[in-house]
Amino acid sequence: MSETDVSLIPPATLSEQMRRGELFAVDCPSRDVLQHVTSRWGVLVLVALLAGTHRFSDLRRKIGGVSEKMLAQTLQWLESDGFVLRKSYPVVPPHVEYSLTPLGLEVARRVEALADWIEGNLPSIMEARKLRS
Repeated sequence: MSETDVSLIPPATLSEQMRRGELFAVDCPSRDVLQHVTSRWGVLVLVALLAGTHRFSDLRRKIGGVSEKMLAQTLQWLESDGFVLRKSYPVVPPHVEYSLTPLGLEVARRVEALADWIEGNLPSIMEARKLRS
């Protein structure tokens, strides 16, 4: 196979990568990204930002139960991963807005599908919990 032919091979899917073991490797950087995206607050921030740009206080009100510290930390993680854009305006008091980057929009749609699946199947999940307790 020539070098040109290799470039035509599509990237491996997550399930293919898991079978190969990269995600299971202790030092794989994808583990950190997976943690940021799939944490309780990561999912909720990404889904909330699908509705558009939000200020910090708007996000905190929208996402019930998140502390200021956890929201700030989650936003920093998602920003460092390239999913969230933080825009600061030079005014007093400070005005900061958060929105999704194109990469963030893509991952947010994926976690939204998972969140929708959970919501849609919640009665069955709750019934299964009852049966096992």
